[in-house]
Amino acid sequence: MARIIAIANQKGGVGKTTTAVNLAASLAIAERRTLLIDADPQGNATSGIGLDKSAVGLSVYDVIIDRVSPADVVVRHDALPHLDVLPATQDLVGAELELVQTPRREHALHEALGAIHDRYDYVIVDCPPSLGLITLNVLTAAQGVIIPIQCEYYALEGISQLLNTVRLVQQNFNPTLAIDGVLLTMYDARLNLCRQVAEDAKEYFGQQMFRTAVPRNVRLAEAPSFGKPILLYDVQSVGARSYLAIAQELLRRTGGGPAEVEPAAHDAPPATVDADIPTEPVDETSQLPEPDATAEIPDVTGEVPVESAAAADAPSAEDAAALEDGDGADADQPPTGDDATVDSAPDETNAVAAGEEGDELVSPSVRQSVGPPDSSEVHA
Repeated sequence: MARIIAIANQKGGVGKTTTAVNLAASLAIAERRTLLIDADPQGNATSGIGLDKSAVGLSVYDVIIDRVSPADVVVRHDALPHLDVLPATQDLVGAELELVQTPRREHALHEALGAIHDRYDYVIVDCPPSLGLITLNVLTAAQGVIIPIQCEYYALEGISQLLNTVRLVQQNFNPTLAIDGVLLTMYDARLNLCRQVAEDAKEYFGQQMFRTAVPRNVRLAEAPSFGKPILLYDVQSVGARSYLAIAQELLRRTGGGPAEVEPAAHDAPPATVDADIPTEPVDETSQLPEPDATAEIPDVTGEVPVESAAAADAPSAEDAAALEDGDGADADQPPTGDDATVDSAPDETNAVAAGEEGDELVSPSVRQSVGPPDSSEVHA
């Protein structure tokens, strides 16, 4: 008898599809007969496992609405012989409207899967991000539910509503429904927020928390674009190791025995929630040094002290020696002869012209454009 496990959370973007695809692949690699059901109208699990949605004929919609046998809809995965897929298309969008008038509408999926229970060990169902009739059908058919929680505040906020729905299903439709585990996704041990969410979730759920958290991993995010689970895309990545560890833990919890899959020994171990939660939070802000209150503020007024001015006017030792030897005797005398001709020749690129007594030094280009200065202004 297969154990049907729903991957459910009404909040989108928490890692439901990623968990469903990679958990099913991990169980298949552990040689457990596994069926992956895509119950999300978006069909991301269908494309993420490597199926072309445009080429899909029959789908979950036909199983629920038209009562087609799941055995006629199941697709065998090429690379994983122990994995079958029940794909979804956009037709599933209208299933909720059509189920409204259907007798025993909450049991449609449960009755359809009864014919294939003995063919699989595990049935993993990817639920849509809502608590509508499709999710209600999945919870009614399932024996267990795994709740992925993104390590952010909004993900925690909606858990109470999901748990309330689980209680209602237990009371009215499926008394055997149990929570198989709560899984932290997109976990980053460096962030205080992730640590706080992990602490709050562990305090509330206790032993229902998976010890392994799914970290943020680029390879894990790239894998769906290639239509592969992470174990076929990059088996040595930390994401692959994490889902292998989660599959092993799930097998122990559900009595399926230990998984005979061990990742490469030289790789770093997956993130463990117990080990990554410190007793005290780490301050993520940069530690800036305290300002020195006793430090003197430099003088920026531009006033030079008397002692500094006197020192600036005093000649240097070399200049004093040159004056004594007579080398600087004619320093203030104007040049004469050929030297006067060379030195006084104006430079075309940096020439200045001296006017009459009282005139300012101006550039020749400026003088030419402005003209001679007004004598009344010069001798005023």
